[in-house]
Amino acid sequence: MKQVRLGRTGLRVSEICLGMMSYGDPDQRPWVLGEQEADPFVRRAVEAGITFFDTADVYTFGASETVTGRLLAKYFARRDDYVLATKVHGRMSESPNDGGLSRKHILAGIDNSLRRLGTDHVDLYQIHRWDPGTPIEETMEALHDVVRAGKARYIGASSMYAWQFAKAQHVAAVHGWTPFVSMQNHYNLVYREEEREMLPLCQDQGIGVIPWSPLARGLLAGNRGRGGERRTTRANNDPFGDQLYSEDDFTVVDVNAEVAAERGVSPAQTALAWLLSRPAVTAPIIGATKLHHLQDAIAATDLTLDEKEIERLEAPYVPHRVLGH
Repeated sequence: MKQVRLGRTGLRVSEICLGMMSYGDPDQRPWVLGEQEADPFVRRAVEAGITFFDTADVYTFGASETVTGRLLAKYFARRDDYVLATKVHGRMSESPNDGGLSRKHILAGIDNSLRRLGTDHVDLYQIHRWDPGTPIEETMEALHDVVRAGKARYIGASSMYAWQFAKAQHVAAVHGWTPFVSMQNHYNLVYREEEREMLPLCQDQGIGVIPWSPLARGLLAGNRGRGGERRTTRANNDPFGDQLYSEDDFTVVDVNAEVAAERGVSPAQTALAWLLSRPAVTAPIIGATKLHHLQDAIAATDLTLDEKEIERLEAPYVPHRVLGH
């Protein structure tokens, strides 16, 4: 698999990132796979050349990080052979300071994540969301100290408004602190609002873009039907996904399925191939709870859509309110 630069950094990552949210503690979410069940997915990813893995402390309250650390240590001979990303922000307990982006939570969060991951550093430490209750100066200085301490190589951000991201970068520049090098945002064929401001900003500033939900929580792969039909365990247990997409999005889903059928590939492959063709995108983060999910993502890296196919896929798009922040 091709290894590409993360934005303007010298860091190279595989053009598909394996999202580890699907692996952790099945008792917390019915669609999550335990360590034994997750093992074949990580093994296949490594065999295919995937070197980029993304998790978060809040995914099944730390269990995902634990499983991620164990499986990566099993399939990579050296720590430097893969790129490991995790995130901080989510509430980890009822304790008043065990969430958000305060200095206290960030410094405790990185140490707890490293302990669960079984490593002395992560390659990319990301803020999971914007924290309106903490001054951005406090957050950026704490993240800078995490990097200076050698506990993270780079820092990144996730879903927020473009003005917030620009403000954070400006604060870092003014103080000589570490800036964000990546943006993990909500972007796919049925949700393209990021094209208005965030993606042009990232492209102009050389920020790597690693979209989450590249298949719209499975909608573009066919896990839901019109009228509220649910076809998978994940679709039946995904209230967040229910908030993101609606009946209006099925026109795009249908066109994507038509293009896929004409190509003789799965709808997941055409949806991912479209995303990979976008100039600002570095590496979509894909989730996999069935091996064909992973196979589709790997195959998509070799699928090139022509201009007419891209026009067909984009034509039925319906604007959305801002979703996923």
